[in-house]
Amino acid sequence: MNSNKPEFVVDTNVPIVANASQTPQADLACVLSCIDSLEQIQNEGVLLMDDKYLIFQEYDTYLNHSGQPGAGDRFFRWLVLNQGNPQSCRIISLTFDLNSEFVEFPTDPALMSFDRSDRKFVAVALGSGTAPEILNATDSDWWQHRDALQQNGVNITFLCPQLMPQQQ
Repeated sequence: MNSNKPEFVVDTNVPIVANASQTPQADLACVLSCIDSLEQIQNEGVLLMDDKYLIFQEYDTYLNHSGQPGAGDRFFRWLVLNQGNPQSCRIISLTFDLNSEFVEFPTDPALMSFDRSDRKFVAVALGSGTAPEILNATDSDWWQHRDALQQNGVNITFLCPQLMPQQQ
């Protein structure tokens, strides 16, 4: 752990929105917020990733590791080049139980309906032991479960709160 740099977990929707081409619901303020956050991580932060490469594989599905043409692709290229650099990236070990669930994910009944594909981000954050910020742009499932996640020690930053549902 590098205690003088903030740590982040980044949901895949953040670099996708930063590419500004695949998310029509994202307004300009949302796109710029995502770009700024990714640049902050690259310049001043530490990105947390999992040792099973689950997050990396998801990024690889939606982003171009050549770094072109968008800001999200540049972020992925930065990750490809810096994943072994502890000043830029920290790898968190994840453990599966007998039901192929993350041991690090809370057993809170209020989180039973939380998107299974996003559980890896929560597991990495909680497995880190440092309470990093999880960045989310457009995924309303994080918003719907925010209270239960926060009660379980998960810190979420909504980069595009204007896109979240206004009702509970």
